Amino acid sequence: MELYIYMFKECDPHRCTARKLVDKGHASPLQHSWQLGSNGIYLTPMAEKALSREDRSVVEEGGLKAVDCTWSDESRIPKHQNGRALPYLVAANPVNYGKPFRLTTVEALAAGLYILGNKEQARSILSLFKWGEHFLELNAEPLNRYVEAENSKEVVRIQQDYL
Repeated sequence: MELYIYMFKECDPHRCTARKLVDKGHASPLQHSWQLGSNGIYLTPMAEKALSREDRSVVEEGGLKAVDCTWSDESRIPKHQNGRALPYLVAANPVNYGKPFRLTTVEALAAGLYILGNKEQARSILSLFKWGEHFLELNAEPLNRYVEAENSKEVVRIQQDYL
C-alpha cells in the first residue's frame, strides 16, 4: 500500500519518524493539504469514523495518508469525508511510551496498515526504529481484534473494551 505524509516540519528532524519514512523511501510527502482528501484514506483523530478493513479497497486505490504535526491546534487539520480515526492503541515510542492515543506518525501508519490486513508492511516500516516491533507487541491483542472487525462500528465496539 502506498503511504503519504503531509508534513508540517515541526519536530526535531533527527527524531521525526515521518521524515525517516520519507527519507528511506517508505512514504511520499504531500505538498498541499487538499491532497489529503483527493483519494485514499487519511488518519485523523477528528474523524467520525474509525479505520476498518472495509476501507481496504479505498486505500489500495489511493493510499494511506497521515498528517505529521503537533495536534495542539486541530483547526489546522483539514476535514474531509475520507478521514478515519485509529482506535485505542498505546504508544511504544520513547517520548510517549505507554500513553494511549499518543502515537508517532510511523506508529499510526503501521497501525493503519495492520488493521487493513497488511501486517508485513506494518512490520517493515516499524523495523526502522529500535522500539518499532515493541509497538506491535504492546498492542497485539487489540490490533488482532481490530483486524477481524467487519466495519467501523465493530472497531468502535471493540475499542470500548480497552477504554
